[in-house]
Amino acid sequence: MPLVAHLRELRRRLTRAVLAIVLGAVIAAFFYKPLFDLLVQPFYTMAARYEAEGATVTLNFNGVGDPFSYALKICAMAGIFFACPVWMYQLWAFVAPGLHKTEKRWGIGFVLVSVPLFLGGAVLAYIFLPKGFDLLIGFNPAPKKVANIVSLNNYLSFVLRMFLVFGIAFVMPVFLVALNLVGVISGRALFKAWRPTILGAFVFAAVATPSGDPWTMTALAVPMLLLYTIAATICLFMDRRRRRAGVDGLDYDAIDDDAASPLDDRPESPSRPSRVDDEDDIT
Repeated sequence: MPLVAHLRELRRRLTRAVLAIVLGAVIAAFFYKPLFDLLVQPFYTMAARYEAEGATVTLNFNGVGDPFSYALKICAMAGIFFACPVWMYQLWAFVAPGLHKTEKRWGIGFVLVSVPLFLGGAVLAYIFLPKGFDLLIGFNPAPKKVANIVSLNNYLSFVLRMFLVFGIAFVMPVFLVALNLVGVISGRALFKAWRPTILGAFVFAAVATPSGDPWTMTALAVPMLLLYTIAATICLFMDRRRRRAGVDGLDYDAIDDDAASPLDDRPESPSRPSRVDDEDDIT
């Protein structure tokens, strides 16, 4: 497929994804009040304890037009999550033409698994939001003398980043399984890298989470490591299954990581055109 055709396909997929998000935002507009209450609930769950001690902890609008602009932001945020099955499918559909039939079949399963993982990560972030707010507001040295009046714009940015970080982190193991299916990485290599993986998970959680508190960091790192272990186990199972089926006639786990891959020096069959000829015919 020429470059122009790839760009047209990308434009078509992006257009469908954006339209799905817009449609989700329009639907969310009919439920704006419940969505607003749902988003601010973690903050006021934390604020209730400070208010009981006589402190002032609240959210505020900075300008006259802020209620309208924030309504658009909240509906757009909801549209992203409502339309996640669509834009995830469009992402897979853009990559699918370059895959084999078996890989395409697995791709549909990846979409079905990625959607609940993405939404599950956002739900977990929502559960731990009060802990993060509590730690950050707790740095106020005189809560009864200095009020914590938080801009709703900053609050929404904080919440959206938390949702996206947790959602994307939960989907990462799915890509590991995808890389294993196309032969890029093995299950044994994933298990051998458990030390840097643990370190990387906690570093990623510390950097990616906006609050940076140990509760939120641990809440992100531990599920990531659990999902990584599950993905590595699936990859190991798939590797053994391929070996038993005699795929390629090679045991790649028995080859050292630093060794060069064996080359297939068998002559090409006259009845079967070479791969280069196939590619030339396609182009």
